Amino acid sequence: MSLLRRLFPPLLLLLIGSVHAQQALQLTAEMTSPPALTFGAALPAMQLQPDESQEVKKDLALLHDPSREVKDDLPPMPTIDLTTPPDDLWQRMRNGFSMPDLDSPLVADRQAWYLNRPDLLKRVFERSRRYLYHIVVELEKRGMPTELALLPIVESSFNPLAYSSARALGMWQFIPATGRTYKLQQNWWFDQRRDIVASTSAALDYLQTIYEMHGDWHLALASYNWGENAVGRAIAKNQAKGLPTDYLHLKMPGETRYYVPKLQAIKNIIAQPQLFGISLDPIPNRPYFGTVERSGNMDIALAAQLAEIPLDEFIALNPAYSRPVMPTAANSPLVLPADKVQTFLDNLQDREAQDKPMSAWLTHNLKKGEKLDAVARIYGISSARLKQLNGINARTKIAPGLALLVPGKDAFDHGAIASHLPQTPANPPRATKWKKGKAGKARAKPGGTIIVKIRKPPAAKPAVKPQPR
Repeated sequence: MSLLRRLFPPLLLLLIGSVHAQQALQLTAEMTSPPALTFGAALPAMQLQPDESQEVKKDLALLHDPSREVKDDLPPMPTIDLTTPPDDLWQRMRNGFSMPDLDSPLVADRQAWYLNRPDLLKRVFERSRRYLYHIVVELEKRGMPTELALLPIVESSFNPLAYSSARALGMWQFIPATGRTYKLQQNWWFDQRRDIVASTSAALDYLQTIYEMHGDWHLALASYNWGENAVGRAIAKNQAKGLPTDYLHLKMPGETRYYVPKLQAIKNIIAQPQLFGISLDPIPNRPYFGTVERSGNMDIALAAQLAEIPLDEFIALNPAYSRPVMPTAANSPLVLPADKVQTFLDNLQDREAQDKPMSAWLTHNLKKGEKLDAVARIYGISSARLKQLNGINARTKIAPGLALLVPGKDAFDHGAIASHLPQTPANPPRATKWKKGKAGKARAKPGGTIIVKIRKPPAAKPAVKPQPR
């Protein structure tokens, strides 16, 4: 008799514990006597041995022991909804960390550098509160690692007005050529490399492109800093020599060598701040800003007034504009604090109902033989202010027909506005040489632009000439 046939009756008895013991035994006896086969002699019926019968009775007794029954009034097991988003944006970001960690001594070096500057970290994290939610959401939409939301710390310390010696501008530090490739408009009125929404979209498009090119996030980040062609040539050289082609084995400039370790160091600090003695203020996991479409020219000062926010806050969210007027041609929407969007719309409706203009600035076309000093006197401003408002410098060609932006009689405090507006320097500063143990410095220029002086770490001479991004 097979073992399975011997074990089957007691197993069945356990399953039908609600049936009276005697009935169960009878049913078992019947089940253990297989029917005779029509084409042969009947098999002998399986009989329970005495010791086996006693075991079955014990099992039945246990089944009917009230002390061993599960009561219906026990509390239900608690459930966990893994789809519920966390309240803190930092945690939401941690949940999306998916980039391979970089194992390099340079990570510990940069980690120590940041940890020795807690005031710097605090300022950068505070500045990031305006922009992080939008970046994290955009990364999640694309299925990209959320630690990329920390890249603006490496690039610009989350300063949308940052300007580097390589003429890279904005929070994501686009040089003019790459900005144009990704359709970021750059003209006299505005520069979308500083635009929060447009530059973020362009940066993520670019990162996706170079990731698909290399299939490796570390190489993609190296390309973002050094240029995809330069990284491609470095990979080809290693391949020709039979050497590994990952980030750690490529010959590259010192700035690029330190680039990914910086991001990894910041990621480590964000991932486990308590391990490093860092206290991260929570960031609400909700939108910081909303957007509003425009249909015509509008003064920057008026827009801030309609939203009932300080001018500095408005410029921090709309840093692309270089002039006191936002032209119709700039198709970028207004970016306003989320809790001020409705306030802006209500005040805008009231102003439109009163048929008041949206801009108090005028355009003056320079006539033949007309001097800037004379134009400035007409509008009651200094020649220096006229040049500042119009971005005129020593390299600007002054000729008849030049359109000059001048304040009308109802223009808001144009002096204050001009001093707050970001300006792109005509001649970017030269990069200073790296000095071990010293950080890069940033200094303010007239017009509110921050000039970032990059100090490069010591490194061997690169195998190929670096190409700016």
